[in-house]
Amino acid sequence: MENEKLIKYWIDSAEIDRRAMKHLFEKEDFHWSLFMGHLVVEKLLKALYIKENKEQPPFIHNLSRILQKTKIEMSESQLDILDTITTFNIRARYDDYKQLFYKKCTPKYTATWIKNIEEMILWLKEKL
Repeated sequence: MENEKLIKYWIDSAEIDRRAMKHLFEKEDFHWSLFMGHLVVEKLLKALYIKENKEQPPFIHNLSRILQKTKIEMSESQLDILDTITTFNIRARYDDYKQLFYKKCTPKYTATWIKNIEEMILWLKEKL
Protein backbone atom coordinates (compact mmCIF):
# COMPACT_ATOMS: atom_id res chain seq x y z
CA MET A 1 0.00 0.00 0.00
CA GLU A 2 1.40 3.43 -0.87
CA ASN A 3 2.16 5.90 1.92
CA GLU A 4 -0.74 8.27 1.24
CA LYS A 5 -3.22 5.39 1.50
CA LEU A 6 -1.57 4.15 4.69
CA ILE A 7 -1.75 7.60 6.24
CA LYS A 8 -5.43 7.85 5.30
CA TYR A 9 -6.03 4.37 6.75
CA TRP A 10 -4.53 5.36 10.13
CA ILE A 11 -6.43 8.67 10.23
CA ASP A 12 -9.76 7.06 9.29
CA SER A 13 -9.23 4.25 11.79
CA ALA A 14 -8.38 6.79 14.50
CA GLU A 15 -11.64 8.64 13.82
CA ILE A 16 -13.65 5.43 14.22
CA ASP A 17 -11.92 4.79 17.54
CA ARG A 18 -12.47 8.40 18.59
CA ARG A 19 -16.22 7.92 18.18
CA ALA A 20 -15.98 4.72 20.24
CA MET A 21 -14.02 6.59 22.93
CA LYS A 22 -16.79 9.18 23.20
CA HIS A 23 -19.53 6.54 23.18
CA LEU A 24 -17.81 4.54 25.92
CA PHE A 25 -17.43 7.68 28.02
CA GLU A 26 -21.14 8.50 27.60
CA LYS A 27 -22.01 4.95 28.67
CA GLU A 28 -19.72 5.30 31.71
CA ASP A 29 -17.26 2.63 30.59
CA PHE A 30 -14.51 4.95 31.70
CA HIS A 31 -11.46 2.66 31.62
CA TRP A 32 -12.31 1.39 28.13
CA SER A 33 -12.91 4.96 26.98
CA LEU A 34 -9.37 5.88 28.01
CA PHE A 35 -8.01 2.72 26.38
CA MET A 36 -9.66 3.78 23.11
CA GLY A 37 -8.22 7.26 23.57
CA HIS A 38 -4.77 5.69 23.65
CA LEU A 39 -5.52 3.88 20.38
CA VAL A 40 -6.63 7.11 18.71
CA VAL A 41 -3.42 8.91 19.64
CA GLU A 42 -1.31 5.88 18.69
CA LYS A 43 -2.90 5.67 15.24
CA LEU A 44 -2.38 9.38 14.57
CA LEU A 45 1.25 9.09 15.65
CA LYS A 46 1.67 6.15 13.30
CA ALA A 47 0.22 8.23 10.46
CA LEU A 48 2.77 10.95 11.32
CA TYR A 49 5.51 8.33 11.40
CA ILE A 50 4.65 7.26 7.86
CA LYS A 51 4.50 10.89 6.71
CA GLU A 52 7.93 11.60 8.20
CA ASN A 53 9.75 8.33 7.48
CA LYS A 54 8.02 7.01 4.34
CA GLU A 55 7.82 3.52 5.82
CA GLN A 56 5.62 1.31 7.98
CA PRO A 57 5.43 2.37 11.63
CA PRO A 58 7.01 0.20 14.32
CA PHE A 59 4.94 -2.46 16.08
CA ILE A 60 5.02 -0.69 19.43
CA HIS A 61 2.38 0.97 21.60
CA ASN A 62 4.56 3.35 23.61
CA LEU A 63 3.49 6.75 22.32
CA SER A 64 6.68 8.58 23.26
CA ARG A 65 8.80 5.97 21.50
CA ILE A 66 6.75 6.33 18.32
CA LEU A 67 7.10 10.11 18.55
CA GLN A 68 10.87 9.84 19.04
CA LYS A 69 11.10 8.13 15.67
CA THR A 70 9.69 11.22 13.94
CA LYS A 71 10.98 14.78 13.58
CA ILE A 72 7.99 16.14 15.51
CA GLU A 73 8.85 17.93 18.75
CA MET A 74 6.58 18.33 21.76
CA SER A 75 6.81 20.38 24.90
CA GLU A 76 7.66 18.68 28.18
CA SER A 77 4.03 18.99 29.31
CA GLN A 78 2.83 17.36 26.07
CA LEU A 79 5.34 14.54 26.57
CA ASP A 80 4.07 14.03 30.13
CA ILE A 81 0.52 13.80 28.80
CA LEU A 82 1.65 11.33 26.13
CA ASP A 83 3.35 9.18 28.77
CA THR A 84 0.20 9.09 30.89
CA ILE A 85 -1.96 8.22 27.89
CA THR A 86 0.43 5.32 27.16
CA THR A 87 -0.39 3.85 30.56
CA PHE A 88 -4.06 3.58 29.58
CA ASN A 89 -3.08 0.87 27.11
CA ILE A 90 -1.44 -1.29 29.76
CA ARG A 91 -3.78 -0.61 32.66
CA ALA A 92 -6.96 -1.36 30.74
CA ARG A 93 -5.61 -4.64 29.36
CA TYR A 94 -3.83 -6.53 32.09
CA ASP A 95 -5.70 -8.03 35.02
CA ASP A 96 -3.14 -7.12 37.66
CA TYR A 97 -3.58 -3.42 36.77
CA LYS A 98 -7.28 -3.43 35.93
CA GLN A 99 -8.77 -3.21 39.42
CA LEU A 100 -6.63 -0.22 40.38
CA PHE A 101 -7.34 1.41 37.07
CA TYR A 102 -11.12 0.84 37.42
CA LYS A 103 -11.05 2.69 40.72
CA LYS A 104 -8.91 5.51 39.33
CA CYS A 105 -11.25 6.09 36.37
CA THR A 106 -13.81 8.24 38.10
CA PRO A 107 -16.06 10.42 35.94
CA LYS A 108 -13.95 13.49 36.79
CA TYR A 109 -10.59 11.79 36.14
CA THR A 110 -11.81 10.33 32.86
CA ALA A 111 -13.34 13.62 31.69
CA THR A 112 -10.06 15.39 32.38
CA TRP A 113 -8.09 12.83 30.39
CA ILE A 114 -10.61 12.73 27.54
CA LYS A 115 -10.09 16.50 27.29
CA ASN A 116 -6.31 16.01 27.22
CA ILE A 117 -6.67 13.31 24.57
CA GLU A 118 -8.92 15.53 22.44
CA GLU A 119 -6.38 18.35 22.64
CA MET A 120 -3.61 15.93 21.64
CA ILE A 121 -5.73 14.70 18.72
CA LEU A 122 -6.19 18.25 17.43
CA TRP A 123 -2.48 19.00 17.80
CA LEU A 124 -1.48 15.81 15.95
CA LYS A 125 -3.99 16.45 13.16
CA GLU A 126 -2.43 19.88 12.63
CA LYS A 127 0.88 18.12 12.00
CA LEU A 128 -0.69 15.78 9.46
